[in-house]
Amino acid sequence: MASVPSLASSVEQRVADALTSALPEAGAADPLLRRSDRADFQANGILALAKKAKANPRELATTVVEAIPTGDLIREIEVSGPGFLNITVTDRAIVETLAARALDDRLGVPLAENPGTTVIDYAQPNVAKEMHVGHLRSAVIGAAMVEILEFTGEKVVRRHHIGDWGTQFGMLIQYLLEHPHELDHKTDAEVSGEEAMSNLNRLYKASRVLFDSDEEFKTRARARVVDLQAGEPQTLALWQRFVDESKIYFYSVFHKLDMDIQDPDVVGESGYNDMLVETCKLLEESGVAVRSNGALCVFFDDVKGPDGNPTPLIVQKSDGGFGYAATDLSAIRDRVGSLKASTLIYVVDARQSLHFKMVFETARRAGWLNDEVKAVQLAFGTVLGKDGKPFKTREGETVRLVDLLDEAVERATAVVREKAEKVGLTEEEIVENGRYVGIGAVKYADLSTSAARDYKFDLDQMVSLNGDTSVYLQYAYARIRSILRKAGDRSPAAHPELELAPAERALGLHLDQFGELLAEAAADHAPHKVTAYLYQLSSLFTTFYTECPVIKPEPELVVGENRLFLCDLTARTLSTGMSLLGIRTPEKL
Repeated sequence: MASVPSLASSVEQRVADALTSALPEAGAADPLLRRSDRADFQANGILALAKKAKANPRELATTVVEAIPTGDLIREIEVSGPGFLNITVTDRAIVETLAARALDDRLGVPLAENPGTTVIDYAQPNVAKEMHVGHLRSAVIGAAMVEILEFTGEKVVRRHHIGDWGTQFGMLIQYLLEHPHELDHKTDAEVSGEEAMSNLNRLYKASRVLFDSDEEFKTRARARVVDLQAGEPQTLALWQRFVDESKIYFYSVFHKLDMDIQDPDVVGESGYNDMLVETCKLLEESGVAVRSNGALCVFFDDVKGPDGNPTPLIVQKSDGGFGYAATDLSAIRDRVGSLKASTLIYVVDARQSLHFKMVFETARRAGWLNDEVKAVQLAFGTVLGKDGKPFKTREGETVRLVDLLDEAVERATAVVREKAEKVGLTEEEIVENGRYVGIGAVKYADLSTSAARDYKFDLDQMVSLNGDTSVYLQYAYARIRSILRKAGDRSPAAHPELELAPAERALGLHLDQFGELLAEAAADHAPHKVTAYLYQLSSLFTTFYTECPVIKPEPELVVGENRLFLCDLTARTLSTGMSLLGIRTPEKL
């Protein structure tokens, strides 16, 4: 495994060295290099440096240019405007760099210099409740961040903080105790997620009706909550049945989403019960939390209610019960203390931002978070319907996630089937590709919007072959694989001696940026940067393929080999990038 320095980093080094030799007294200087439409790169760092050294920026730029060797890496440099440098690299440097990338399984992408341990809290459904469209974003964004960070060399611990505790379990457990066969399975065969959910739904509705209409049942249900919190064995055993039944359902939904959720990673609210008393004790003894009207509270100067009075974070209620804050703070203690995390990422709805801001600040005051250990909320916006309003069914109900995924797969399968005959797909391949395209479409639409923004869920647009969709990228990949198959005995080979056409250069320069792009997406927790990069890659490939014949009319041998090499590296980059987003790339479409 060999990491390959990008052309940008090599050019930057050359310019930085020249800046240092032109102005040694300025110390290490940043050339401020970026991609440019006037040349391959533009360096803007001279302006700031000249200002600092009280020098004429254009004269300084000319001195710097004289100190930069050209020929191998840099073809030409021109000074433009008040002292910008427009830099063009050689065709040889582009092809040689890409050839080095092609030799490496990781495409030459370096590992992070100082990787840490990140705990990602994502995909948090509730026990005994159906998953709806609101659960989609946390799962999809979180899973992509896991893959991106792991690819950069970070150690990632997954955590699914499922809602598996609370007063509603009193009602459910009491009902199951009095109707012991309600969760029994019809046969010994494996239970489907649908069956598990319909059992839970039926029981939930029946117990709710009884709870609302029968005062004696309500009293028994409330007493059962106390038994649950005290850890009474029979009550806990019945509670565990709800958790197990819910997991059958959860895992079936995650399987539909083509997501791998492992049992040890599911640590719900209940997983921190043993820590709650100590968490409160530590906060109270250190003075971070104070008693107010019997409740244990943390106050903040900048958090006030509509009446102007401070709104505290309530860690323990006046009746002795614990709220979400106590669980979330205990989870921070566990993740920092036991899991040795250096970063905590919470992929949670933006509407919970105030809660997490208060929780994180409390943890900082308590010393559990500090300069070495940081916590961030990767807050996401709402999924909207085509009308721009929160996504609901015609009856005004929340949309079930399963229905949404099934419909996406159905639509995608129809799209795949239309072209199936042309590329010779079997019925089995049509069904499989329909799944990959449908689920990919849903994930990509979610990930291609910056997480913080709301986005419209429009299946027609998502499974369209045109525009910024995963299907467009999947078709680009499948098309390249088809080109490589049609090449027959000609194989991809890099030829650094060749002069490149403009479309070849543009594609090559973009391919070379993959590593830097991934480092940026990892640092900014921004999977949408990966989708933007891959969409541009597919667009540049389309232009290249239109302007530069690869198979027909057959180009000269070395030119053809070099173009096949560009095709192959594009396919590998697309496939790697898509897999980091949790999207599959079928070989034929």
